[in-house]
Amino acid sequence: MSVHDFTVLKPNGNEVQLDSYKGKVLLIVNTATKCGLAPQFNGLEKLHQEYQDQGLVVLGFPCNQFMSQEPVNDDQMEETCKLNFGVTFPLFARINVNGKDAHPLYKYLKKAKKGILSSEIKWNFTKFLVDQNGQVVERYGPNVEPAKIEADIKKLKNL
Repeated sequence: MSVHDFTVLKPNGNEVQLDSYKGKVLLIVNTATKCGLAPQFNGLEKLHQEYQDQGLVVLGFPCNQFMSQEPVNDDQMEETCKLNFGVTFPLFARINVNGKDAHPLYKYLKKAKKGILSSEIKWNFTKFLVDQNGQVVERYGPNVEPAKIEADIKKLKNL
């Protein structure tokens, strides 16, 4: 099993097969526009801009499970992220990352790389680095700035 086995939804409801990202390095992040960590959108966008031509794709998954910090609905969320943070990397429909309604992708990510005390996502902007074959390489806590992940991204093939 790999990340490539999952299907996710774009904000407009269209399905995206993650196998369309085979051969790419992925940085998967649960996001929230009203979170105190939202300035990380800038760092994520910087990584996306710097390395997209070399095979990196940042994938943002908005989540409203942490103090309702993603109140924007799917049809407004992409526009909010573009206007407020300059985001051009792919954003998907709002999902749950914890609990019985957690998206299957996040169930897989949490099983592949557990956190420090548990597998649960502790907060917005938890990041998962995935290799070109869809295997989870590393998990980063919410407070890890995107720039601190750059060296690990470069270690993966083609970057």
